Amino acid sequence: MRNRSHTVLFSVMLAAVAAVCAARSLGAQAAPAPAQPSAKPAPARAAVNPPRTTDGHPDFQGLYDVATVTPLERPADAGGRLVLTNEEAAAAEAYDHAREAKDSAPISGDRGAPPAGGERVATKTWLEAVEQFAGGGTGGYNRFWIEQGRQIISVDGQKRSSILIDPPDGKIPQMKPEARQRLARLRAAAVDPSAGEAAAASGPPGAFDGPESRPLAERCLLGFNSTAGPPTLPNYFYNNLKQIVQTKDHIMILVEMVHDARIIRIQDRHTPGGIRKWMGDSVGHWEGDTLIVETRNFRPEQSFRGSSENAVVTERFTRVANDKIVYRFTVEDPTTFTAPFTGELPFITVDANIYEYACHEGNYALPGILSGAREAEKE
Repeated sequence: MRNRSHTVLFSVMLAAVAAVCAARSLGAQAAPAPAQPSAKPAPARAAVNPPRTTDGHPDFQGLYDVATVTPLERPADAGGRLVLTNEEAAAAEAYDHAREAKDSAPISGDRGAPPAGGERVATKTWLEAVEQFAGGGTGGYNRFWIEQGRQIISVDGQKRSSILIDPPDGKIPQMKPEARQRLARLRAAAVDPSAGEAAAASGPPGAFDGPESRPLAERCLLGFNSTAGPPTLPNYFYNNLKQIVQTKDHIMILVEMVHDARIIRIQDRHTPGGIRKWMGDSVGHWEGDTLIVETRNFRPEQSFRGSSENAVVTERFTRVANDKIVYRFTVEDPTTFTAPFTGELPFITVDANIYEYACHEGNYALPGILSGAREAEKE
C-alpha cells in the first residue's frame, strides 16, 4: 500500500485505463469463447518437495520476477473468463512484443511537430493504455526507461486474463457509499505527483506547504502501484524484482521499486492498533508448506484502491515448483468495499541482481519544489 493522495490519482488513472481497455482487445484475437467459472479461493495444487531450511520449512529465499502483461482486473473482452486459450495468450503477447519493437525503433529526425498537448492514439492493451495515461501525450517515459512484463501469467497451467480471481467477474467490488464520499474528499484535495509549475497557483490549497504534503512515491519513500504491498503487485513500468530472505523467526521481502523492505514476524502477535506502520504490521505462520501472512494496522496515509487503514490483507505463499511460488492475496475492508477480493500471480525465480534504486535520496529536489511554490505565492 502507498501514499493516499498518490493512490487517489493513480486509482483514477487505473479506472480510466480500465474503461478504455474494456472496449479493446487482448490482442488481435478471435471472439472469446463462452464464459467459464473462475477459480475458487482454495484450489488443490500438486504437492512438491521444496528445498527446506534447517527448521524444516520450505526455503523461499531467492530473487523473483513478477513482471507481466496481465492486468489486475479482468478486461471486458475476456468474456468473463479467468482462463484464456493458449492461442489468445500468444496473440496478446505477440501484440505487445510487436508494439515494443516499434516503440524501440529509431525515430525520424525530420518528423513533424506533435499536436498541442501531445499525441493521443487508440489503445488495444492494458500496458498500452497505462503507458499513455501515465506518460501523457508528450511521452513521460520512452521505451528506453521501461522494462515491462512480456508474458501472460500462468497459474496451475492456466493462462490468466486477470490477477483477480474472486469475485468471479475479476473486478474489485464496489465501494460503499460512505467510502465513495471519503474517496471524493481525498480526491478533491489530492496532490498532483507531477508537481507541475502551475499547481502552486491552481492546485489544492496546502499542496506545497511542506514536504509532508507531497506523495510518498514522489518522495521515494514507498513505491507506487502497490509494489511494496501488501498486496505486493507487479509494477507495469519497471523494477519488478522481489527478493525473499528467510530465518526461523522472520521473513523479509525486499522490493526493487524504491527499495521497500517488509519484515514479517513468524508466530508472533500483532502490535496494538494504535501503532501503525508503513506497509502495515505483518505476522506469519505456517500451514503445512504454505506461509500465511496477515497484515493489519496500516498507516492512514496508505491505501490500496481506496482502502482504509482498517484493511486486512491475508497472503499465501506456496512453492509449486523449484522455480515458482504462487502468491495469493485477499483484501478485506468492510468499511470500504462491499465484499473481499482475491488475486494470485506467480513469483518466478531469476538469476539476476537488484541494483540500487536511488531516486532522489534525501528528498534533495523538495527544496526546489517548495521554494518555487513560495515564489509563485509572492507573484
